[in-house]
This record gives sequence, structure tokens and C-alpha cells, in this order.
Amino acid sequence: MAAFSWLVETEGEEETEALGERLAACLAPGDILALYGDLGAGKTCLVRGLARGLGIDEAGVASPSFTLINEYGGRLPLVHLDAYRLDAVEAFDELGLDDYFEGEGVMVVEWAEKVPDLPGERVDITIQWLDENRRHFRISAQGKAAERLKTSDLIPSPV
Repeated sequence: MAAFSWLVETEGEEETEALGERLAACLAPGDILALYGDLGAGKTCLVRGLARGLGIDEAGVASPSFTLINEYGGRLPLVHLDAYRLDAVEAFDELGLDDYFEGEGVMVVEWAEKVPDLPGERVDITIQWLDENRRHFRISAQGKAAERLKTSDLIPSPV
């Protein structure tokens, strides 16, 4: 299975959203994006950009911390899960995540480290907060998504 990593730095919300929009152009049905980063790192900001890139009005995109899962219709459906408040494995079983993982859209999981048994073929995005405006993104992909990202001119060359 092919695996690649990219390093990207953004400055401000607009650049973070633009990164999400560029990533969206490379996504296909069934892709899973696992987001890692501290509170306030920019995970939801990146998701707003993904939504815009998928033809979804990003103004309605918010962190689903209390609803857990938000679904949006666009060029590809976008399923946005925030696992921050979930701790028990049973809670994930009740959500029926397998159905989402095998769905026809793109699934984005915030706080992915809390989700047991994430599929191996996915895009991992780790966001590091450098200062008030700058963020460092490590984008690691495996499988078909990695091949699409690697051949795209939308993402800098892999490291």
C-alpha cells in the first residue's frame, strides 16, 4: 500500500481554509480524513475549507461537539464527526461508524485518536499550532488517496 507525507504551513484562517479546499479537489467517495491536533489548532477551519471545495456552503459548518456528527450534501456528501466528548468504545459502536466509513461520501473525524479501529486506508492530518496565526500540517496518506494526492499539483511535493 502506497504511503506519502506532506508538510504544509498556513498563516491565518483563510490559508487553512484554502488548504482544505485544495484537499477536497483530490477526494473521492469513501475517503476518510483523520484530524489530530490540540483544541483550537484549526481542525474545524480546515473542514470549512473542505466543505467549500466539495460545493457545500461552509458558513453552516461548525464543530459538531454536541451533535457528534453533522452531514452536509455537496459534490460528495461530507460527514463530520467530532469525537472530543466520546470516551467509551460502546459510544462509537452506537454511532454505527462502519456505515459511515463505507459510505459514498467523505468522512472527516476530529480527535481521531479517540476513535478505535479507524480504517487503515485514510488521510491523517496532524495540525501543530506554531503561533496565533501559523499552523503546521503533516498530511500522511495511504492507499488510493495517497496516489491521488501524490499526482496532484494541489499539494506540495511529498517528504
